[in-house]
Amino acid sequence: MVHQGLREAAEIMKRDGLPVPVIANFERLFECVIRGETGIIREDEIEPVATIDTLDELLASGTAAEEGMKLLDKLVVVRLNGGLGTTMGLEKAKSLLKVKDGYSFNDVIALQLRALSKTTGVAIPLIHMTSFSTDEDVKRVMSQYADLSPSGLPATFQQHRHPKVYSDTLTPANEANPDLNWNPPGHGDIYPSLIATGLAEKLLAMGKRYLFVANADNLGATVEPAILGYLSRTGAPFLMETAERTKADAKGGHLARRRSTGRLLLRESSQAPTTETGEIIPQFQDTSVYRHFNTNNIWLDLEAVARVARTHDGTVPLPLISNKKTVNPRDKSSRKVVQIETAMGAAIEVFEGARALQVPRSRFAPVKSNNDLLVVRSDAYVLNPNYTMTVNPERKEAALPLVSLDATHYGLIKDFERRVRVVPSLVHAQSLTVQGDVTFGHPVAVVGKVVVKTSDSTPKDVPSNIVRVESGEIVL
Repeated sequence: MVHQGLREAAEIMKRDGLPVPVIANFERLFECVIRGETGIIREDEIEPVATIDTLDELLASGTAAEEGMKLLDKLVVVRLNGGLGTTMGLEKAKSLLKVKDGYSFNDVIALQLRALSKTTGVAIPLIHMTSFSTDEDVKRVMSQYADLSPSGLPATFQQHRHPKVYSDTLTPANEANPDLNWNPPGHGDIYPSLIATGLAEKLLAMGKRYLFVANADNLGATVEPAILGYLSRTGAPFLMETAERTKADAKGGHLARRRSTGRLLLRESSQAPTTETGEIIPQFQDTSVYRHFNTNNIWLDLEAVARVARTHDGTVPLPLISNKKTVNPRDKSSRKVVQIETAMGAAIEVFEGARALQVPRSRFAPVKSNNDLLVVRSDAYVLNPNYTMTVNPERKEAALPLVSLDATHYGLIKDFERRVRVVPSLVHAQSLTVQGDVTFGHPVAVVGKVVVKTSDSTPKDVPSNIVRVESGEIVL
């Protein structure tokens, strides 16, 4: 007998006009929830990944780059552009935010491809996977870059949505505010979206075979011909760019290997076991054991995606991520729900022959908070003439500066913009910590490890006579 909650959820999705493959995939994942599966990946199921090939090795050889250059006409770039950046206080697509030298994320991504087209003579299409919240914003911006959407290709395609499920009854959420009844499905939805929209079939018919997929807020994710050449040479259906974990990445997902099959897998924090007190097990956060994390820069063989989808009801069967939330994310006392999600990177275990490639940290420069935004806007990064963004060559520190701004005063973008009128120089900084209500109104060079704090709760400006701060603490 079909579970009542499952039946109700499927009917809701049908009424919402969701495609059959998306509904079938949701039903598969919902059945896992009904059986009590959590998506947790135990320590005894996996083992660390010792070594993997590196981009530095590929670039040193030179041959992979040559092979990749010959395949650029078969490549399409897809950017994941469904986020609103609500944690930063944004109400429109996060990718509209001015991030470097007056350009938005979308501008830089588009200009990178235009510059590459000029130097290679190959026009690489750019398509954004959006959500119902960001689609109109992104379409409007991309109308300025119509040359990146060849005839017959859309500038955007939308991801779908999943019904939230009440934790106690395992029935679909039914709140008075209908917006609270749905959750984003995770970026794993890219696979059924490519199939259900007909985009995969259209791209293959145009002679396009490879996709480079990356988050819209990661401007370090540029087209690298050497990786494309490596993908083709190895015949890998799927390639994940990874970087070495640091302590700052300890709470994020990591790469591992399934003991029973030998296949690579991605374990997200929501899939990690917890202790009796509810904390994630310390092994998960041990960066000396699990050394590689997913940058979410993914390279796909579209023929392989279509082949797998044909045998799995039009999608790629990703493992469940059972995300426990409250039905109203702004009200922690509201009813508890399960959000059924999947991760794009989890497909590394689905595709036989999938690979991971270690890349420099410079290919991972996401902006998830205003702390990140300050680093990217600062002179720690430079925007090159070809619109690629790289670490400033004047920087001698191996790691990027660690910024920690007082969340009370800098957490929202409007508050950040009001207080950071002039971005401080961070090219020689190891860290910058700001405690209290501090305004940066003139150029200040931060060198080494610096803490700026207020002596009381009143707002303070950095005095105009302070133009350089070396390691230490400043009390205003």
